[in-house]
Amino acid sequence: MADDYATLLHDLADEQASFRAAIASIDDDQWFVPTQAKGWDVRDIVAHLADTDEIAIDTCTGGARSLNDFAIGLASPEDATLWGVLRGRRLPGSEVRSWYERTSSAEIDVLATLDQTMRVPWGLGMRPPSFVTARMMECWAHSLDVRGALALPPVDTDRLRHVAWIATRALPYAYTVAGREPSAGALRVELTLPSGAMWTHGPSDAPNRITGPASEYCRVFVQRLSRAAATALRAEGDAADAALDVARAYL
Repeated sequence: MADDYATLLHDLADEQASFRAAIASIDDDQWFVPTQAKGWDVRDIVAHLADTDEIAIDTCTGGARSLNDFAIGLASPEDATLWGVLRGRRLPGSEVRSWYERTSSAEIDVLATLDQTMRVPWGLGMRPPSFVTARMMECWAHSLDVRGALALPPVDTDRLRHVAWIATRALPYAYTVAGREPSAGALRVELTLPSGAMWTHGPSDAPNRITGPASEYCRVFVQRLSRAAATALRAEGDAADAALDVARAYL
């Protein structure tokens, strides 16, 4: 396993551990507090993450619920997402928490065994480093939902560099979802991480630039913060402006 992949796995495990700590002491009533995500409550969010961890494991190992095979047998893509939520609604919150604790740990074990040359058949497919990053992005985004619902402070770390990377790489897909043609011109992204370190992507002489805090950039791309509310982000050039308009980091 390459060092960079080992770092990704370590960071995913840390992101999951941070989320497990946030839900460790939830009382019976707090499981039913609404979140900003799709009308789900806290229990729904945790169940969704546990279920998608299971799907991720099967996708990597050729199991019965490998994502593409599982989704094709459902009435709509949304049903694959709702599946785990409905499973969770049949369980008390404490059991949903235990479910997530098992699946998040098992997912790390499986991801650690992947051949780096394989293509994980998740949607259009992705290499293991991208897949690990996508799992981290989903965990972080949903931790925002749960922390916000329970009035817990958000936890932003330099792991946001991974979220920023996959968000930026997902721009062609985001344009497709928005039904728009990509704006012409190279794009440079320059973000300040929570530690004060810089994360950059794209040619240094690009005529289009997005600058600002990684915390806002990542929230815009996981659609937990509107562009209008991201007051510290700056877009220079048509391609930068369009990127923030179509921002979307997930399937």
